[in-house]
Amino acid sequence: MDTTSQLPTVFRLIVTGGGTGGHTYPALTAIRTLRERLTAQGRSLDVQWIGSADSLEARVADAEGITFTAVATGKVRRSSNPLKMVSPANMRDMARVPLGVAQARKAVAKFQPHVVLATGGYVAVPTGLAARMCKVPLVLHEQTVRLGLANRRLASSASRIAVSSESSLPLLAESVRPLAVVTGNPVRPEVLVGHPDKAVAALGLGFDRALPTVYVTGGAQGSQQINNLVGGELPWLLERANVVHQCGPAHFETLAARAAALPADVAARYHLTPFVGPELPDVLALADVVISRSGAGTLSELTALGKPAVFIPLASSAGNEQAHNARHLEESGAAIALVGEVTGERLRGAVGPLLEDPGRRKAMATAAQAQGRPDAADRLVDVLLTDASG
Repeated sequence: MDTTSQLPTVFRLIVTGGGTGGHTYPALTAIRTLRERLTAQGRSLDVQWIGSADSLEARVADAEGITFTAVATGKVRRSSNPLKMVSPANMRDMARVPLGVAQARKAVAKFQPHVVLATGGYVAVPTGLAARMCKVPLVLHEQTVRLGLANRRLASSASRIAVSSESSLPLLAESVRPLAVVTGNPVRPEVLVGHPDKAVAALGLGFDRALPTVYVTGGAQGSQQINNLVGGELPWLLERANVVHQCGPAHFETLAARAAALPADVAARYHLTPFVGPELPDVLALADVVISRSGAGTLSELTALGKPAVFIPLASSAGNEQAHNARHLEESGAAIALVGEVTGERLRGAVGPLLEDPGRRKAMATAAQAQGRPDAADRLVDVLLTDASG
């Protein structure tokens, strides 16, 4: 249904969610996409972000020129032991939630948004509850296969639940399943337009272009587990591939010392860096295989690009969501999931066949791309506009 004629000249949106990049950046991509859509229609966007003070979402909003409102929030520290859930820290934080709800309700009532978008994290709960109190449509977006704790808490208040994968649908409570729509997880558009040759030029790589390239990453801060695994297998890897290794600032010196002991002929095929910045889209375009964690944002980008991946999930991720994410892609032939104790032998067994067989890489790339949704931001914007006008 075309709802554009029903839209106001100035569309008011409240966004809530954050704590991590996985919750924050999909929201930011949705905001940018919505603004572009409205501008093309001769309309404008007035947006307010509600979250925690001194947080990632506060910094992102400030950098984007988005009005930010801080409210009190309470973090639930999860444990498999129910008694540990009733900890002094949990009780103290949960006592802050009513204050946060009151603050959020005041902000929502004053701003009068046409719709509220909640992308998860405990910071989203007060504003999500305030949206229900103020009778404002609430759209939840879930990045992972299973609903996170905050979105589970808010599901009964939602007008729509946008999920990133069809596999999420049967995992939803039957009472809220009719509210679900599969949008995918918004991917930064710049990630999709990289050029391999630009990566080679930007990083000054002395690569053998006849060999496949492996991109190793553990996220912005790096992963000691992944760094140790890959560092121990460097001679084996570099016989078969070029390697771009984003290790995180804290791990750089240790890995640089290990790399210094490599023979000169293979050392030229190894590029170690603490951080990959604006050149990331080009590095991803260059990569034939990716070794990484399996956070929701990473999965969304790699599937949108159709990249074969070997995932080493973060075992301590909330609700074990990274393992669920990785297994979901493995079941469809779109990745390999190394769950549990990961040894060098297991890593070689996963990566080796991909490096040796271009046909296997191509098949996995095709399966990954079939899972990808590069238009996820537009799909989510469609949901926001439909709910606001409905």
